[in-house]
Amino acid sequence: MTDVPPGPAFSVHDIPFSTHGSWFDVSPVVAEKTYAEDLHLVSHQNGMHAVLRLVPLGPGGGDRADTRVEATPTLLRWTGPRGRIDLAYASPDTVRLRGSGLGVGVLAAAHTLTPFSGTYFFHDPVADAHVFTSYETGRRYRVTVLRGTTARTSGDQALGGAERGLAVTGEADGTWELAIEEYETARPPYGPAPAFDEVADRALRAFTRFVDAVAPWRSSATPAAELAAYVLWSATVRPAGLVTRPAVLMSKHWMDKVWSWDHCFNALALARGCPELALDQYHLPFDHQDAGGALPDSVTHSEVLYNFVKPPIHGWAYGRLRRRLPTPPGRAELAQAYDRLARWTDFWLTARRAPASRLAHYEHGNDSGWDNATTFDPERVVVTADLAAFLILQMRELADLADELGRPEQAARWTAAAVEMQTELLDRLWTGDRFLARGAATGTTWSSAGLLDLMPVVLGEHLPAEVAGSLADRIQCHLTPYGLATERTTSPHYRADGYWRGPIWAPATVLVEDGLRRAGHHRLAEDISARFRALCETHGFAENFDALTGTGLRDRAYTWTAAGYLLLAEAHAHPPEAGPSGASGARTVRGH
Repeated sequence: MTDVPPGPAFSVHDIPFSTHGSWFDVSPVVAEKTYAEDLHLVSHQNGMHAVLRLVPLGPGGGDRADTRVEATPTLLRWTGPRGRIDLAYASPDTVRLRGSGLGVGVLAAAHTLTPFSGTYFFHDPVADAHVFTSYETGRRYRVTVLRGTTARTSGDQALGGAERGLAVTGEADGTWELAIEEYETARPPYGPAPAFDEVADRALRAFTRFVDAVAPWRSSATPAAELAAYVLWSATVRPAGLVTRPAVLMSKHWMDKVWSWDHCFNALALARGCPELALDQYHLPFDHQDAGGALPDSVTHSEVLYNFVKPPIHGWAYGRLRRRLPTPPGRAELAQAYDRLARWTDFWLTARRAPASRLAHYEHGNDSGWDNATTFDPERVVVTADLAAFLILQMRELADLADELGRPEQAARWTAAAVEMQTELLDRLWTGDRFLARGAATGTTWSSAGLLDLMPVVLGEHLPAEVAGSLADRIQCHLTPYGLATERTTSPHYRADGYWRGPIWAPATVLVEDGLRRAGHHRLAEDISARFRALCETHGFAENFDALTGTGLRDRAYTWTAAGYLLLAEAHAHPPEAGPSGASGARTVRGH
């Protein structure tokens, strides 16, 4: 057996153990904020469902053995005083386990079987294997003992309430091996079985190729790069159900969806090393674009939700994405992106602009991606400056794409629309030192202590220098030792675990850092980047972080956080060449 598992170690309480392409993981996290004593095989088909419980047993398959769990990107291990168990992925739908000195119990997580829920268990005489069938996932889970002894089974063909499963123990030398497969209805018996070490070595080579592709620049100055790459690699699933392409889920914990702005950051992080996968991430929500041009709120295996949308950062993202690709995209790709972006932009300009307004509005905080930000406290149907800024960038990207595609009239139309909206943004929402929000129906205006009000900094070089300077000054007020608080910590509305009312988030960090840098505020941008990188290196890749302590909050293995780290770490390792504009070079003519 391998003595020292290679790769960065991590806690399975924070990051699930999985592999590229798989729809299941091995983790103690069995539901939102719910941790089991034992590790479980948790599937993400038809939702998040704990299917099988994996229990280390004493020799002979006796009582549960006390063990500690260690994980690296390609090997999971239980270690106890009397032996150990190793687990590795042989393929996206199959894991192999082997043990020495310890046995293992493979048990149904659900105790009760009804006509519509739970897990049925039986011995399959064709494959000479034991099979669990899950109502929740609609899939089967076959356990084939490759070496060792089935010490006991329980609940074979049982109905109602019962323990269901089997215990496997070693042969005379105390060793055993088995395979667990997730599949649909039928497949040939498992085999031939490659040696376990070969399985683990293949998994290691696959992960190494991935991390070498997405983070070839990593060094001791970017110590979290390999683990960030693992978070992305292991959260990737193969196409299935409503997921039309290989997809990086936001997490293989309970945030197991693709939300229609989160995917942009994953696409950017993957672009240089895995360009096809990056383009798949960008386009996946557009595969579900509705007749009116709107993107869905989220996509997952068995569900596409349209009750909200997400902010139109896609023009900003595509402009960066196509410049990060190792080979410039061809005409067909540019044309498809243009058509999809144009429909998405037209949605905002028609369905989300009141008759008397030239500025678009959100219908709820969820539309902004900043669900409960304090900007939305007075009203929810709101014209906000961040939305206008994203649309301006999107229209500028459409103009660039139209120009490249040889469509000069469309390029001129989008350029004029961007100039008009920027003029309206500055005339209607800029007070001279801050941006306001405005009720779409009431016309009432207000400002908040939230970072969302400062997001027009994403306009970067397109901002008048005095506006960019005022925004930079206000952004500094959100800095804590760990990064940008989404609500000023001195605000009466600040909450340590308040979602968008205080915690630090990766997307806000990346967008603000990029805008500041393009506006010429390089020192502040680098400070924000350095604090966020240090935060991830110390506290991991949580959904968000306590702004005053750095503690990871909510889902602890979030891919857009890992992607944000990779983007900022790469830029730090290879700083972009200074552009023509320093702080004094930011454009000062309104509308340009």
